[in-house]
Amino acid sequence: MSTSPLPSKIAIIAGRGAYPLLLAESARTQGVTRVVVIAFKKETDPRITSVADDVHWISMGQLGRMLEALAQTGVKHAVMAGQITPTHLFRVRMDAKMLSILKQLTTRNAETIYGAICKELTEMGIELLPASSFMEAHMPAAGQLTTRAPSDVEMNDIRMGFMVAKTTSGLDIGQTVVVKEGTILAVEAFEGTDAAILRAGKLGGAGAVLIKVAKPGHDMRFDIPVIGLKTVKSLRKAKIGAVAVEAGKAIILERAEIIRRMNAMGIAFIAVDASTQELPS
Repeated sequence: MSTSPLPSKIAIIAGRGAYPLLLAESARTQGVTRVVVIAFKKETDPRITSVADDVHWISMGQLGRMLEALAQTGVKHAVMAGQITPTHLFRVRMDAKMLSILKQLTTRNAETIYGAICKELTEMGIELLPASSFMEAHMPAAGQLTTRAPSDVEMNDIRMGFMVAKTTSGLDIGQTVVVKEGTILAVEAFEGTDAAILRAGKLGGAGAVLIKVAKPGHDMRFDIPVIGLKTVKSLRKAKIGAVAVEAGKAIILERAEIIRRMNAMGIAFIAVDASTQELPS
């Protein structure tokens, strides 16, 4: 966390996966006394009820209802945690508030949509904290995370992948690329990381390298790079050989279990300090 006073209560706007649960647990260990959750039907893990003081279940696309629920909680700090299924942008019924916001956006991606929602929260007097808040223990520093280190060929792919991923993410295309022996197999777009991994596996076969970065000037309040158990399942299916994330700017959920599984699969996993360009040699 920053040097700002720790909020006594927070709201978690909870998407899919273990991220919201781990965030709630971590916030409590750091002194937060009340955790309320905005949960989405058919998205948020129902286990969130075991770690929250209050859960407001709403349907996807119901922004007006979400803002009303947040107003009822009385919280002044919120965190967005967990992904939302990308196709919901086109397939769910949206309320008038959400449609009004989307109508004003000429470009629709995570940053513009969440940025517009953040503006609504700010106008309500709610500060949206960085998505990394309370999650420092889940964000690896630079170094080797698994038993096996990347081979020379894999390191060349990692260097190339960081350059490409920084460029594509800067264009709001995606934060993830998959490279094999100097060839770009897949660049993440709207379909998400897992779909990009599986597409790369079909194209290039075993032994490719996954690189995941934060976009230049990335707004850490939302859409922070995350590696979770679902991602590891995709790595297995695609027979990925190595993984590299940006040190201090990626969250590794259920880290011990992920590293155990990667070790079992023989995957080389490293965190790279891209800000200084000091990549492992």
